[in-house]
Amino acid sequence: MNKSSLLLVDDDRRVLESMADWLRGQGYQLDTAARYSDALETLRRKSYDLVLADVRLGDGDGFDLLEQCRRNWPAMQVILLTGYGTPDGAIEAIRAGAFDYLTKPLIDDELLMSVERSFSQHSVITENSNLRAQLDRRVGLDNVIGRDPHMMRVYDVINSVADTRATVLVTGESGTGKSMIARAIHRRSSRAKGPFVEVACGALPENLLESELFGHVAGSFTGATGEKMGKFLQADGGTIFLDEIGTSSPAMQVKLLRVLQELKFEPVGGTKTFEVDVRVILATNEDLAVAVAQGRFRQDLYYRINVINIELPPLRSRASDIPLLAHSFLEQVREDARRTVTGFSPEAMVALERYHWPGNVRELQNVVERAVLLGKEPMIMLADLPADIRGAVNVVVSSPGGQRTLKEALEGPERQIILGVLESNGWNRNMTADQLGINRTTLYKKMKRLGLEDGHPLSI
Repeated sequence: MNKSSLLLVDDDRRVLESMADWLRGQGYQLDTAARYSDALETLRRKSYDLVLADVRLGDGDGFDLLEQCRRNWPAMQVILLTGYGTPDGAIEAIRAGAFDYLTKPLIDDELLMSVERSFSQHSVITENSNLRAQLDRRVGLDNVIGRDPHMMRVYDVINSVADTRATVLVTGESGTGKSMIARAIHRRSSRAKGPFVEVACGALPENLLESELFGHVAGSFTGATGEKMGKFLQADGGTIFLDEIGTSSPAMQVKLLRVLQELKFEPVGGTKTFEVDVRVILATNEDLAVAVAQGRFRQDLYYRINVINIELPPLRSRASDIPLLAHSFLEQVREDARRTVTGFSPEAMVALERYHWPGNVRELQNVVERAVLLGKEPMIMLADLPADIRGAVNVVVSSPGGQRTLKEALEGPERQIILGVLESNGWNRNMTADQLGINRTTLYKKMKRLGLEDGHPLSI
């Protein structure tokens, strides 16, 4: 028995009963309605994957039923049936949102193929919606990892501006998590139930980028065989995130300035003006002030987008967050790969903390994933890390007095990390212990061992 459910609507009782019997024989679960009003009442009481509806109903119209379904149950597919099919009618039905438009008398194979295609697409849409919801949950602010003072300041700004309409510019090196911050802002805003649309501006040439952002009409350029809805229109009621905005051409910068100021635009080759309600977040790894000085970026656009600037620190500037991030990535990979890796060896963690991370958080995530998948031990060992990261720490360190143990060699970096967090917190031990992920007793012992006491660091 096919678990997909459908509602069949036709005012001709004989057609309704014969189609219902045939579809049940194909394994489908279905209910029937002979009137427009009956169909609406049934839809209010029960959810369906598909509606099969005749265009001409005794007390209504199939197109009206289609409109009600698109408005109130947008995930549900609709196939319209008619005994008076025309090409114009088919075009109108598809534009109105129908999955298909079939002409009576129906051919069994044609109907079955259309129904199966509909259920297949519905399954894909449902799966994508679930994956998108999971992604949004994972990238909400509650899942942005970091206790470093730099990140705490970022959180404060996000909480302050998330529910405003202000344009936000997120800056930082590649791999610092700009897309995640943009999603976090969206998730904490009143637009959270609306769409979040991301556009990688640097990945598209100028002519395609304009079409991607604003859409196009049929025949507007070679290959434009149909109309296309742009990303700004798709993001209506939600948030649009424009990544790598520094790569946009001067002509595109002019168009962006207008849409940011007025939230109005015309599709490529079109004359109709669209107005949207969209929150705009932009990101770049460039210094736009330098780009303005060099004439590569419009000054008026720079001032328009730089209303709220969130600057993400590079990973090397928040070394105290590396253990938190590494263990979080370990949990994710371990669950996905079904591996029983319990953690990191002390030598491996030291190497991670001392490495300079040119690829930032993204590089750390890739390194942890590689180590989990290729490692043979219950823990990630120093040998499981790439050579350039292994080179960040030496097991035995030379000194004027001879050789030092690993523990002795690690005291210097450990002292600098703890000292930095203490100073940023005004030597508040509770806050420092929380940010370092250790309890206060452990912190006190480490401070005594490393010569850090009561705001008066001692030399060691």
